[in-house]
Amino acid sequence: MTNNAASNKVTRAVRIAGTGSYVPEKILTNHDLEKMVDTSDDWITSRTGIKERRIAGADEFTSHMASHAGRRALDQAGIRGEDIDLIIVATITPDTLTPATACYVQKSLDAYRAVAFDISAACSGFLYALEFARVAIACGTFKNALIIGAEKLSAFVNWTDRDTCVLFGDGAGAAVLTSQDDDNAAGTILSTHLGTDGKQAAILNIPGGGSACPITLQNAEQHLAALAMQGREVFKCAVNAMRQAAEIAIEEAGLTADDISLVIPHQANLRIIDAITDRLKIEKNRVFINLDKYGNTSAAAVAIALDEANRSAAVKPGDRILLVAFGAGLTWASAVIEW
Repeated sequence: MTNNAASNKVTRAVRIAGTGSYVPEKILTNHDLEKMVDTSDDWITSRTGIKERRIAGADEFTSHMASHAGRRALDQAGIRGEDIDLIIVATITPDTLTPATACYVQKSLDAYRAVAFDISAACSGFLYALEFARVAIACGTFKNALIIGAEKLSAFVNWTDRDTCVLFGDGAGAAVLTSQDDDNAAGTILSTHLGTDGKQAAILNIPGGGSACPITLQNAEQHLAALAMQGREVFKCAVNAMRQAAEIAIEEAGLTADDISLVIPHQANLRIIDAITDRLKIEKNRVFINLDKYGNTSAAAVAIALDEANRSAAVKPGDRILLVAFGAGLTWASAVIEW
């Protein structure tokens, strides 16, 4: 697997000043899915670890969830929308192809001073956004950034395909990044790592809906604008990519796996998480898992988990946290943060 990106070394430290998350109220359980497709709670749980997922309503868009999560992150950071000068929304399920979902978020949060744009790196998107914002702040171009991972995957799922429809859910997670003026401040980003391997693009994608395959009356019934996946290949690539990304971020932070207090992995599949942590020799009690409640929320997954860990006893001052993800592309990303 190629490694075509490495972390940039910068002089100004950057920290996470606040986190936030949002999930829709509607819960779709495995037992609910039993009534929709040929599946069972035992089949889903044993293969994925997922028990339920959240589903956004017809009038609840990606920008709505992103704005809710962003507002919570701003409140925790003690920063107003007007003080944000950069908004990055990571999503593969934008409200519209143009303008960017970040533009709607900017309006919702009254963050009119902010440069706002989207990035598309699938499940790695939140960590891609974290790195881009970190470098922009460290270089002095921006002062305060709001990064958000948000997805309405339920709008891009083939609900007749039992292999994929059981996996995905909706939600959003956010973080406020700012320069670190206090050496004792929590949330310092110690290291990051990004990578991409476009040779693996076909194993996980949404084949229709873009310029290569527009949705027409003739192909509308083929579910081409829905997530498609080659499960075995995704599993193999995900384990290798996330392990390598984790090892690189830990090494660049000047740490070892024993120094990591908590791993927050992409919440895609419990078997993938177990395989990665086993290879890193990290005990299960040092791994944060919430995919049983939310399923795979793509770019939102790590962000939601980070916020839940931050707002619970899972994270304590001085903890070193490893964030690691993989996504379609194939993309992968990691970061180490000292809380």
